[in-house]
Amino acid sequence: MNICGYYPESINEGEGLRAALFISGCRHYCKGCFSPATWNFLYGEPFTPEREQKIIRDIAGNPLLSGVSILGGDPFFSAAEVSAFLDRLREAAGAISAWIYSGYTFEELTRDAKSPEYGLLSRCQVLVDGRYVDELRDPSLLYRGSSNQRLIDIPASLSQRGIVEWRPTFSF
Repeated sequence: MNICGYYPESINEGEGLRAALFISGCRHYCKGCFSPATWNFLYGEPFTPEREQKIIRDIAGNPLLSGVSILGGDPFFSAAEVSAFLDRLREAAGAISAWIYSGYTFEELTRDAKSPEYGLLSRCQVLVDGRYVDELRDPSLLYRGSSNQRLIDIPASLSQRGIVEWRPTFSF
């Protein structure tokens, strides 16, 4: 797995102050994608154990963070590797919130409860789902680029077996 970006602190990829990790590789090829270079699975740099440990130390050592956001590319194309990263991160940092962005929909990701994609989804708290649709671009939307994309409360949706939209806890 390669990573194509890491921001130790960001306010753009989810609620609160979050670390943002960008995973290389995507096969959705959305027209108007803000970063088509990330489609290439070899773009960026290898996510070596040393690089991973540095990122884990950064996140675990920052008491101001609300959590981590994982974006891409599309992290679900590297679902097993990202799941393992989240497990190691939580061993070091405790129960840290994880947001994840994907061109897949919640329905697509929950088709097979034994899949690596479902395993990754179940490790996260909020999913920003759906392919970016250039014709539905709306810069006024919170944490997403087009109006077809949804902010989904993953634990509530899995327990209720249906979509439960995430609601902001901060006032804007």
